[in-house]
Amino acid sequence: MSLPERTSSGPTNSPRSGATKRPILFTAFEPSGDDHAAPVIAEIIEREPGRPVYAWGGPKMEAAGAVVVERTGENAVMGMPGLAKIREHKQINARIRRWMAAHKPVLHVPVDSPAANFPIAAMAKANGTGVVHLVAPQVWAWGSWRVAKLRRLTDLVLCLLPFEEGWFTTRGVPARFIGHPLFDHELDPKRVLEKAKTLPEFSNGEQNGPWRIGLFPGSRPSELEKNFPLLLGAFRELATCEKCKRDGRAPVAMVVAVNEAVEDRLRQLADRHGGVPEGVSFIAGDTDSAVRWAEIALVVSGTVTLQIARQARPMVVFYKSNEFLYNLIGRWIVSTRYFTLPNLIAGTQVVTEMVPHFGGSEPIAMAARTLMTDPAAMAAQVQALRDVAGRFDGLEASQAATDAILEQAARREA
Repeated sequence: MSLPERTSSGPTNSPRSGATKRPILFTAFEPSGDDHAAPVIAEIIEREPGRPVYAWGGPKMEAAGAVVVERTGENAVMGMPGLAKIREHKQINARIRRWMAAHKPVLHVPVDSPAANFPIAAMAKANGTGVVHLVAPQVWAWGSWRVAKLRRLTDLVLCLLPFEEGWFTTRGVPARFIGHPLFDHELDPKRVLEKAKTLPEFSNGEQNGPWRIGLFPGSRPSELEKNFPLLLGAFRELATCEKCKRDGRAPVAMVVAVNEAVEDRLRQLADRHGGVPEGVSFIAGDTDSAVRWAEIALVVSGTVTLQIARQARPMVVFYKSNEFLYNLIGRWIVSTRYFTLPNLIAGTQVVTEMVPHFGGSEPIAMAARTLMTDPAAMAAQVQALRDVAGRFDGLEASQAATDAILEQAARREA
């Protein structure tokens, strides 16, 4: 979660004049929450211009039309926050409590970040405000006892993954699968192909030229520090693959950064870990084109695995973890067999998954080499990924989320 910057002069925009409907409050504390909430906010305002929408949120929510009371999401904190952060969140909650008392929202829409949002949802419920969770808290993955708290603190959970609706409803939590925002807009295959053609060593014939390996290191600073050195090490090992050399396909790689700032950080990390290997390039801000360029992806576990599955690119997924802390705490609270999204959705292991990963780069390189030298295994994974992506066909998450939120608002205002 992350902490907000208070707006010293109040909101820079305001609800449309003549508004007669009670406001809806969104709270998001990470950049991903800003991403998920923004299109829903825009759709609510489009459908109900007289509906005020406020937010503790980020720049995309503000651009979508919400009145951002306080800015959040720029310094996301993974794991347990320190005492200073906890104190600051208590102060934030006190300000939100006062805001709720003054504005009397009809709904509170928490977006992900359950640790930050559960106390706010509790305030909302205590004040008679409805609560609709946008992005289901991952209580199915770890800390499953929290489902009892969620049951008390929601009127509806909107689920981005197909298995979540059944998991929640069987435990007495109202839930609805709405699809994933990643699939809301069709991929433009012509655009991504044209961009991919401009990248080094691209060949439209998949079996020509060097092996093209996409390296997807994540975006949070802590992820980059832990995982990017392993990606570089795995590529160095693959670059010495004798079979690849015999086939005339010595690997090249593309490091995929979410933006230029992350690319700068990755280059600095590479300098600290032996430099950028020969044959490695960088791209920032165009993940879809990088996926199209790659024949195989080495990926730090996260939502990007769905972006890669959408184009049916084979992948090896990992996430470096602290073995001592995992054995001390993690293994007792984790309740899911799989961590990687394609495997969770398929209900079986369709991609090689090393989560948590406690070793070095060798197992990652070995799993990639297995795919590269076994066409049948690669073809099987490609088909399985197409099946995973097909689960989202015909769904538009932002539209379905807006339907559900406005239905709940209308029911409470009737």
